[in-house]
Amino acid sequence: MGELIMSVAGLTSKNKITAEDVTMLRRDVFADGVVSRGEAEALFALDQTARDKCGEWAPFFVEAVTDYIVRQEKPEGYISEENAAWLVRTISRDGMVDSRTELELVVHVLEEAKSSPAQLSAYALEQVAHAVLDGKGPLMHGGSLVPGHIAKAEVDLLRRILYAFGGDGNIAISKAEAEVLFRINDRTAAADNDPSWNDLFVKAIANHVMCSAGYEPPTREAALRHENFLDEAAPTLGGFFNRMVSGGFGAILEAYHSPGDIEAEWEARNRATEALARRAETIDADEAKWLAEHVGGGQRPLRDNERALLTLIKHASPEIHPALKPLLDKVA
Repeated sequence: MGELIMSVAGLTSKNKITAEDVTMLRRDVFADGVVSRGEAEALFALDQTARDKCGEWAPFFVEAVTDYIVRQEKPEGYISEENAAWLVRTISRDGMVDSRTELELVVHVLEEAKSSPAQLSAYALEQVAHAVLDGKGPLMHGGSLVPGHIAKAEVDLLRRILYAFGGDGNIAISKAEAEVLFRINDRTAAADNDPSWNDLFVKAIANHVMCSAGYEPPTREAALRHENFLDEAAPTLGGFFNRMVSGGFGAILEAYHSPGDIEAEWEARNRATEALARRAETIDADEAKWLAEHVGGGQRPLRDNERALLTLIKHASPEIHPALKPLLDKVA
């Protein structure tokens, strides 16, 4: 620990990190096979003060701090509320991340942990939403973010975060996650967004609503997989639904059916029906109200991806609460 502190002090004074410096730091940090909180905090301080950093720095920094918070803190592999709060507190300036390296750290921690608090996933999603909606943040390599527009790189990052929080039984998209996605959709509705956004939005919100209605879901990774359905959808309404009707629609429904023979498929349907019967009606009613409010409450025309979302729900989960019928009738 003492050697690391001396090394960091020397690097801070020269305000530059070279490849040779990273080799030295890696030796000092991993000398005993353990990364301590003191070492992690020293690396944070160096990341925030050094202006000139070599390409080797970011991977080392992410690896070392992830090793500390995921593998050294107890219980191993699980992020506690306290450790998540420490991470957010350490990297935040006015509640936001201003470094690509630190944003990558948060996402990598989510990916490596077996389980993490919902607050950490929500924090990561909020960083992307802030960058997309306000045009400020560490998401771009050069160039500049365009406020109110979502590009493929940002969709890919959102998907990574949603995948990462799917571990240890977090199969369904949470309401907090869905709220962030709806906020992005509302604020970018007039923009020429990358078509992959429609794909992710429809699948994620459908997963949330259908799980809340008692539908037995696939894993997040299967539900949000981007190989099928809307990947290359045209932003126009016609192109959007032509793909759905011509076969893309069946691909997404397939993820919500158990693989295997006919008997297995019917068994899955029966389980879903039984789950629906066990659900309290108030839960379904609340979810129906929530969805209706977020797709405009009837005060504006439906957007293309909202129509696709309702069409998917109507076909895949016809037993959903009657309060949704007025919305579903719009896509009859």
